[in-house]
Amino acid sequence: MPRRFLGLLALALASLGAALSVGSLEISLAEWTQILRGEETLAADIVLKLRLPRAFSGFACGALLAVSGALMQALLRNPLADPYILGVSGGASVGALCAILLGLGGLLLDAFAFGGALAALLLVFGLAHGDGSWTQTRLLLTGVMVAAGCGALVMLLMSVAPDARLRGMLFWLMGDLAQTMNPWPLLGLLGLLLLAILPFAREITLLGQGMESAQALGVDVRRLRRLVYFLAALATAIAVTSAGAIGFVGLVVPHLTRRVTGNDQRLLLPAAALLGGALLVAADTLALTLIAPEQLPVGVLTALLGVPAFLFLLSRRDTP
Repeated sequence: MPRRFLGLLALALASLGAALSVGSLEISLAEWTQILRGEETLAADIVLKLRLPRAFSGFACGALLAVSGALMQALLRNPLADPYILGVSGGASVGALCAILLGLGGLLLDAFAFGGALAALLLVFGLAHGDGSWTQTRLLLTGVMVAAGCGALVMLLMSVAPDARLRGMLFWLMGDLAQTMNPWPLLGLLGLLLLAILPFAREITLLGQGMESAQALGVDVRRLRRLVYFLAALATAIAVTSAGAIGFVGLVVPHLTRRVTGNDQRLLLPAAALLGGALLVAADTLALTLIAPEQLPVGVLTALLGVPAFLFLLSRRDTP
């Protein structure tokens, strides 16, 4: 198992290395030497001020989505669950498009997106838990309905938006890492999420075996489900606020990771974080280089990579 983790770590480092090296300006070995020495050059500015923040932000967002997807699949006991299934992405999309429609950007756009995500989170939790009962089916159906309502609002906002705003709206909806220029808060939040959830990883593994079995083994199922739901939804809200709606990372990565680690959440969650981060960084590098100097939305690349990968996994007989 340590060898497999080392392999995932090497993959993550390779994706980050490629993101720092590949672009419209090739970085030579001599320029890398100057960068490592701390010399101020054009290559150093490009790597340290543009490529490195974007790569680290992409890694953090991919890791957050992958961990959130693994948690949602354990919570709902459904291998098709993904981070967006509970309407959090839809709420963030409504908030972000409202900000773009009003001509807002930067921190205000992030604040609107995060506020929309939290509003959707609280709405789903409140409706699903209204009379004190909470089942996986009820939570899932509530989330699907909230997501559908948010989708209708998104279409309404795009239909009334002026042409000058539509491109920005579309890029946000398809995922865009261009605005994520400060990766440290994202990396810090990723670390805090893992520190908060890993002590409960054994209990989450037992939860995946069924509520009755987990309760019989001493798990406080009600408290654990609330914790998993809020942490998964919060991780999704943070990632979507930072990078837009990027699909398939949270759905496919947990499946790929289980083939390496099994269903033990103590191994699955950190491994999913490494693989999810590596996948999104690699997809963003391709998005920047495939038709350079034009840039593709990274969500398009994750979908193009994720669809065949998921279909391949479904075709395997041992897929859960």
